[in-house]
Amino acid sequence: MLGIDPGIERTGWGVVDCRGQGFASIGYGCIVTPKTDSLPKRLLAIYEGLLNVIERYRPDIVAAEQIFFASNAKSAISVGHSRGVCLFLAGSKDLPVEEVTPLQVKSAVVGYGSATKEQVGLMVKQILGLTDVPKPDDTCDALAVAIAAGVQRSFSAHLAQSQGRSGRASRSEEEP
Repeated sequence: MLGIDPGIERTGWGVVDCRGQGFASIGYGCIVTPKTDSLPKRLLAIYEGLLNVIERYRPDIVAAEQIFFASNAKSAISVGHSRGVCLFLAGSKDLPVEEVTPLQVKSAVVGYGSATKEQVGLMVKQILGLTDVPKPDDTCDALAVAIAAGVQRSFSAHLAQSQGRSGRASRSEEEP
């Protein structure tokens, strides 16, 4: 699973193997665009950087953080541009997209939605068995997004399997 923390200055990415209850980091990094470049050039750099990641690691799913609207509309618009590139690239490669909110990320990784960046970083380090908290924060956040989407998928799969079993049981109880 490829987790992405979109941004115009820095787009963090992290590839995580999500199997059952376990998570393993496959690779991670950050695409940094120069402030002096035009918006189209920066978006192209994000596209090309993520395309290289997808071609190298071949993820089966892309997980992206939903935009959290704060008081800074200009920042939200810039993040929206980057996020659009990420979603377009996933669509062009026919990769399904899982979206998670910042609250879902913090809840899945730390256990509560009011967690600090430091707490998220420490838990990402622990969950993935890393020696250090990944830097910059955008990279760590991308790994956290992948973990949260993995938890969400695992829970959904478990729930579907449980409902399937209970559905079969109730049908067989109705049969003579």
